[in-house]
Amino acid sequence: MSSDGGENKPNLQIIGQYIKDLSFENPGAPVALSGNPEMDLGVDLQAKPAGPDMFEVVLSMRIRANSEGKPLFILELAYAALVRMVNIPEDAAQRMLLIQTPYLMYPFARRILADMVRDGGMPPLMIEPIDFATLYQVKMAQAAQQPAGTA
Repeated sequence: MSSDGGENKPNLQIIGQYIKDLSFENPGAPVALSGNPEMDLGVDLQAKPAGPDMFEVVLSMRIRANSEGKPLFILELAYAALVRMVNIPEDAAQRMLLIQTPYLMYPFARRILADMVRDGGMPPLMIEPIDFATLYQVKMAQAAQQPAGTA
């Protein structure tokens, strides 16, 4: 190692990414193969230890599409990453896992969702970028409002 202290620098490394769970239900086909469906997108993040300096981060996304009150498709994806964190201060670790890591994972998860919808015969799916920093802040605010022991 160099003498510039490089061995003590904070480091976040994604070891691997993988589909943990994937479900696509297509009750609207073949009738609903055209049109402009209403989309409802839900996002959740979880992080848990997976060994020394290792964590598993799971980005869960659920899309429900309806047209004229009838379900077109339901798509659920749990996309995970194995992350190694070294020399990250404890107060920053949670933000790294629940903000920075999902930003790195998101393009891959979005591509899987788009491919599944396309392969299901539906119109192209365009999902806007997700602001994981705001999502984290909302989740922390909700956790702070819960009485102790109910989280």
